[in-house]
Amino acid sequence: MDLQNKVCVITGAARGIGCALATALHKEGARLVLSDRDAAALEAAASNLPGSVAAPADVTRKSDIDALASVASGVGAISVWMNNAGIARHRPIVDYTEDEIDLMLDVNLKGTILGSQAALKAMIPNRAGHIVNIVSTASLRGVPTETVYCAAKWGARGFTQGLREEAAPHGIRVTALLPGGVDTAFWHEAVSRSMPVEDFLTPAQVAEAVLALLKLPDSVVPQEFVLRAMRDRDFAH
Repeated sequence: MDLQNKVCVITGAARGIGCALATALHKEGARLVLSDRDAAALEAAASNLPGSVAAPADVTRKSDIDALASVASGVGAISVWMNNAGIARHRPIVDYTEDEIDLMLDVNLKGTILGSQAALKAMIPNRAGHIVNIVSTASLRGVPTETVYCAAKWGARGFTQGLREEAAPHGIRVTALLPGGVDTAFWHEAVSRSMPVEDFLTPAQVAEAVLALLKLPDSVVPQEFVLRAMRDRDFAH
């Protein structure tokens, strides 16, 4: 896909991977519609990318996602939709509160489903588009203290596989990106212990990989892509 002037939607775009994705796509000349539930941080990120549209939204609310899709469709036909918003809390399963469980399932799984649903509805009439769901290597095996996060990401990965089959007859590509550890504030918010972030991917490296997948010919479907830093061994055994 030639990304010049293509309308691209990114959730969780205020910081981390989402912000790096926005920066990379902006350099390609894409028309960006950026979303995040942190409106102030989103405005700050969008201000650094001239021409981008900031559309605050909570990915767990269908009304917010429908409004985001409406804003994006007002810019032009949606070519790319990236469900990137995510959240984690890492602790022993007996210590999770019900609110934390609901939050992680809602953001990581329900948010991916609602975003994909809105994207697919917008793309079907044009019989073209690419949905990218940022999942995680936590969807590949169960990890102690990450049980709920793993459950949400396993669900998101399974959902993406089914979505890919439903979207294909309409000429729409669906990709699951499974990054390992990425050096963002995500880790500092998720865990209390020190993480070896010096061995992790950078957000820019993840964005570079996504860009390469998007640029493949429309006849090629990158179904699932695992990306890990060479020295990141946290989930390798």
